[in-house]
Amino acid sequence: MASLLGFGGKADDRISVTFDGDAQRPRKKLSSNAPAHPVFANVEAVTGVVEVRVPAGRRLEHQGIKIEVVGQIELFYDRGTYYDFTCILRELDTPGALAQTTQYPFDFSNAEKPYESYNGLNVRLRYFIRVTVTRGQMSGNLIKEQDFVVQVAQPEPEVNTTIKMEVGIEECLHIEFEYDKTKYHLSDVILGKVYFLLVRIKIKHMELAIIRREAAGSGPQQYNESETITKFEVMDGAPVRGECIPIRLFLGNFNLTPTYRGINNKFSVRYYLNLVLVDQEERRYFKQQEITLYRAAE
Repeated sequence: MASLLGFGGKADDRISVTFDGDAQRPRKKLSSNAPAHPVFANVEAVTGVVEVRVPAGRRLEHQGIKIEVVGQIELFYDRGTYYDFTCILRELDTPGALAQTTQYPFDFSNAEKPYESYNGLNVRLRYFIRVTVTRGQMSGNLIKEQDFVVQVAQPEPEVNTTIKMEVGIEECLHIEFEYDKTKYHLSDVILGKVYFLLVRIKIKHMELAIIRREAAGSGPQQYNESETITKFEVMDGAPVRGECIPIRLFLGNFNLTPTYRGINNKFSVRYYLNLVLVDQEERRYFKQQEITLYRAAE
């Protein structure tokens, strides 16, 4: 019907959203199969231009054009329910008719962007611009959503203590491990050592893993998922008493996020270092230690 009235096509064909400085702005994928979107710091103003395209010789009659900036959390187990923690609406145009392609600048300098964008196993936090051209019931509205990614930089922690722990099995195994600190920025290097103080079982190898734990929802509706981000072997062969094994892990090689705690009371994301010893009978001995990840200011 819209085509018969002289203005058909999809919203993607008729509406575009361009952010200021878009060509120079970095872009980021939140997951491997997601498109890359422009990146904003949480303190940056979100500004740009909306273009509503009208084919030559045609008119677009509308009942108003509005724009919104939205910050939204979606819990995948409750699809269709969205939690907006930020939403600002502005009117771009009053009811009327467009006889030609028209541009509308927008400025959301004061929009709050308190959380980082995130796409996890059971939850997604996204920011987007939504443009709505309201039309008659027969024609249907034109709606365009344009995502953008928000990153939140944090200062270097004032206190960052080392981690030292002793673990073992009585009269069989006694090891001491040490990591250089508890808080790491996303491009940091984890340095550590493992000391073998007592070895009376036949160790085959030792591995270190980074585990991400996501908790989404609350109460009986809370979903907890763990995923191994990376795992690598730090020792191959049987250690002897007094041996020291160094650990060096470059975090910048992996797709990590900062640690999130109680984001809008909807979800948390935590990271753990998992040190695993495997003996010749394939028995596994492990010790986990939580670490905090943060995004350093550039």
